[in-house]
Amino acid sequence: MPELNSFGQSVGDVVPGWEGRPAPEPVTLEGQYVHIVPLDSVHYADLFAAVCGPEDDSLWTYRPIAKPTSLAALWMHLADVLDSPNLTFALIPLEGERAGLASGIASFHRIDPQTGQVEVAGVLYARTLQRTRAATEAIHLLMRYAFEDLRYRRFEWKCDSLNEPSRRAAARLGFTYEGQFRNHMVTQGRNRDTDWFSVTDGEWPTVRAAHEEWLAPNNFDDAGRQRTSLAARK
Repeated sequence: MPELNSFGQSVGDVVPGWEGRPAPEPVTLEGQYVHIVPLDSVHYADLFAAVCGPEDDSLWTYRPIAKPTSLAALWMHLADVLDSPNLTFALIPLEGERAGLASGIASFHRIDPQTGQVEVAGVLYARTLQRTRAATEAIHLLMRYAFEDLRYRRFEWKCDSLNEPSRRAAARLGFTYEGQFRNHMVTQGRNRDTDWFSVTDGEWPTVRAAHEEWLAPNNFDDAGRQRTSLAARK
């Protein structure tokens, strides 16, 4: 609880023994349904097949650029991504029609080891990866790495305020809505208001338990259909 300092001002709680945390590294994270590996040019062709097909334009609506129309264009875009200060991973599902093939990407943005916070951003899933166990587990593994390996205090999710699937995903995964930054960006020539969500280290144990219960094999029938939704476990 906030307390009063010697000047009669309200101040925040003391964080015992707080020191800056390590920066995230290009680690490999292995789950039951997905492997997360550092993005490399070896993944580009698989990603082009996964997210740049004739029916995939809508996957790019809320991204900084429109869908690349050639492998060379995607290559240049992802090379720029790798040259940024962010840390980007390829998502490789272990089941389904694209098992073993890079089928999405996700990045750590706004990396701030001194205050212990990081944002997961740039999430792009192939249609075959969307609404799968691997998709949920990918975010879970990144959160677990941030909270448990790096001991961060805050994990962020942001999205275009008009990106309703992303807003629903944040709520389903246990993020708390914090508000909207108006006129935050210009994306593909259009205004973007940005909605902010977060999970804190104090909330993580409850969020982790809900994720793990949902991801447990016994929560799915022989056809892979969930028995209980993740939203119902919060």
